[in-house]
Amino acid sequence: MSYAAPLADMSFVLEEVAELGELARLPGYEAASPDLADAILSEAAKLAGNELAPLNQPADRAGSVLENGVVRTPAGFREAYARYVEGGWNGLAFDPEYGGQGLPLALAIPVAEMWNSACMSFALCSLLTVGAVELLQAHGSEEQKRRYLAKLVTGEWTGTMNLTEPQAGSDLGALRTRAVPAHDARWGEHYRLTGQKIFITYGDHDLASNIVHMVLARTPDAPLGSRGISLFLVPKFLSEDGGAAGSRNDVRTLSLEHKLGIHASPTCVLAYGEDEGAIGWRIGEENRGLEYMFTMMNAARLNVGLQGVAIAERAYQQARDFARTRVQGRPLGAAPNVETPPIIYHPDVRRMLLWMRVATEAMRALAYYAAATIDQSRRHPEATERRAAQHRADLLIPVVKAWCTDLGVAVASTGIQVHGGMGYVEETGAAQHLRDARIAPIYEGTNGIQANDLVGRKLARDRGEAATALLAEMRGTVAALGQARSTDLATIAQPLQEGLAALETATPFLVETEPALAAAGSVPYLYLAGTVCAGWLIARLALAAERRSTENGRDAAFLSAKRLTARFYAEHFLALAPGYLPAVVGGVTVLGFDPELF
Repeated sequence: MSYAAPLADMSFVLEEVAELGELARLPGYEAASPDLADAILSEAAKLAGNELAPLNQPADRAGSVLENGVVRTPAGFREAYARYVEGGWNGLAFDPEYGGQGLPLALAIPVAEMWNSACMSFALCSLLTVGAVELLQAHGSEEQKRRYLAKLVTGEWTGTMNLTEPQAGSDLGALRTRAVPAHDARWGEHYRLTGQKIFITYGDHDLASNIVHMVLARTPDAPLGSRGISLFLVPKFLSEDGGAAGSRNDVRTLSLEHKLGIHASPTCVLAYGEDEGAIGWRIGEENRGLEYMFTMMNAARLNVGLQGVAIAERAYQQARDFARTRVQGRPLGAAPNVETPPIIYHPDVRRMLLWMRVATEAMRALAYYAAATIDQSRRHPEATERRAAQHRADLLIPVVKAWCTDLGVAVASTGIQVHGGMGYVEETGAAQHLRDARIAPIYEGTNGIQANDLVGRKLARDRGEAATALLAEMRGTVAALGQARSTDLATIAQPLQEGLAALETATPFLVETEPALAAAGSVPYLYLAGTVCAGWLIARLALAAERRSTENGRDAAFLSAKRLTARFYAEHFLALAPGYLPAVVGGVTVLGFDPELF
């Protein structure tokens, strides 16, 4: 169950795909030098590998518990979280005005990957806090920022997202939690909230001195449906001056959910207003809460996609290390007069490990690229470039969330297969990766919802303009591959070109077709887009590896492996991409099947 952050690969993707050097030229990001990036990644790797990773399996077995109204996290979590806060890790990409370090998101993303690889249950706490900071920065009042942002940025206080109710899962328009305006001398203008929320990640815990809940609720005269939802800030402990947490608010944990995985992460059922009503303050305008909450959800969706990368990396490392030592049968071609080598020499085991590794590298490239695009949307000096970057980021976020989490589950499952029967028992820990990974395609909007968002909103909004711009950029990489000297790179060109052609056919079809048909083809379209976009980035990494190999003789094995893994991706992933096209355009088959026949 050991974990070592893949620092060489992370740095390579940061340099060649996220283009950290270019980001460091943007206003406000000048401090993001290669030396600083290396130092940050190196120190994060120590905390992840030495402190967090050893907690993963014992914390999964112990789980978080609710005792006498108090939620207690597993042994070691409180000490690890204190070190996390002390190191300033929560504020890497946030505004220095509130205690952040003002670094690019693209540099914070590999650090977050390490936390999730080491112990996903632990990392979920900061994932939600990061989203709460993003939300308050964008939509909070100056008073709300003064009272809460600094402590959320440092991680001294943590944040949550309160959306789901027993009768309102993905359909948030059905939520019933009420927020009634109130006024008194102590709290001034505020609201009293009553209702119940379920599936609240880190809704209560013992890691921080306060928890700041972001709660969707309805005011008394709100219209029905999603247009009648407002957003409220409701702290666990009330603070009159923004200082130390004070009296307990009217929020109580009723129970903890019993889950398939992420056992150490307390997923709470929260009751608001069992006494006089929980005190909260509205964020932004009335009835615009769902719009504001999407700021937090989009931040979370990128980080959930990153969880797919992170769990895949951990599952790959464990399967690789197991295959290096496990002896079962003599591999084909092995000399009969020598000791039987381990199963890593079996061709199919080698294929599975290579598939796991390449899938993980492809997901990593896509997630880091999306983060860098967000950085461009925030800091590029030209407004037209910021707008174009934002549209591309909007296009990529549902792909990162859905494609990476589904693929992360598949990698974790393959890791069990590498272990054989030893993977199916809990002692080895391989099964935990699959159990933990399985939630990621569900929360922050199921992957079907992500596909509907990609096609129904992102493509429809500009009639495919942002997608067309991205496809044109991919064409340039295909041309560069055709001029490459390496046989490995030349082999990549045709599968990438064929996948790109399928995507170029599917995109205008979905823009022009009726909404129901587009929705029926949205999931295969998302898989097609993820496969091709990641293939494009893998090709860029392979081209960079070839360029670097001619510049100097360093890291020859690493650079050679990059070209070989790119070829594997072309043969085992990109080659399948055109096969998604019939499902994209074949929505009529889905809609024509009578639900009564199921």
